[in-house]
Amino acid sequence: MRGYACPEMVDKINSWKYAEDFVDEADAMVRARMRAEELGVECITGATGAHLALLVSALGAKAVVEAGTGSGLSGLWLLSGNDDCVLATIDTESEHQTAAKASFKDAKIAASRTRVIKGRASEVMSNMADAAYDLVFLDADRETLELQLHEASRLLRPGGVVAIAHALWRDRVPDPAIRDETTATYRDALRFFVNNDDFVSVMSPIGDGLLLASKRK
Repeated sequence: MRGYACPEMVDKINSWKYAEDFVDEADAMVRARMRAEELGVECITGATGAHLALLVSALGAKAVVEAGTGSGLSGLWLLSGNDDCVLATIDTESEHQTAAKASFKDAKIAASRTRVIKGRASEVMSNMADAAYDLVFLDADRETLELQLHEASRLLRPGGVVAIAHALWRDRVPDPAIRDETTATYRDALRFFVNNDDFVSVMSPIGDGLLLASKRK
């Protein structure tokens, strides 16, 4: 039997850009992104948001936790995954929460579907119920990311997923010669899951890197 000759890759960067542009954001998402720019808040890319929406849809997620509300853009993507999802979103900044509430209202999200909570993610999450959530999305407080990971592990039901934004951190994580504190923090997060038999994990190069880990049943 003759083997199949795989054509050489043409342009990986172009493929990444194509994947990023593959989805369109709704008008309310575009306006949420504009609010973020006004606040100086970095948003996830549209492709990252679409990954989150797909997870919510595939999991049939009813309860989601988000660390890092920003202007509400990532929350809109999460909520777009299905009509039953309820989002608890955490941020330390009041102006971020105000912007997010405006974004949710602009998208006509029912008030009963969102809980906007002020505080540090690790502290707020420590008061949430065990095994009660389908998805935990982490995009805040890098200095407490390790604590957030432990809390996320506790919060997830079996089969639930934790998603970590910026997991490749400006493409610095793959380069072992780069050892700044933030890069090391994300490397530690990757090791947390790679060395943890309780999770099945994968790294997606979408956006600034999206680490996904599913809690085994």
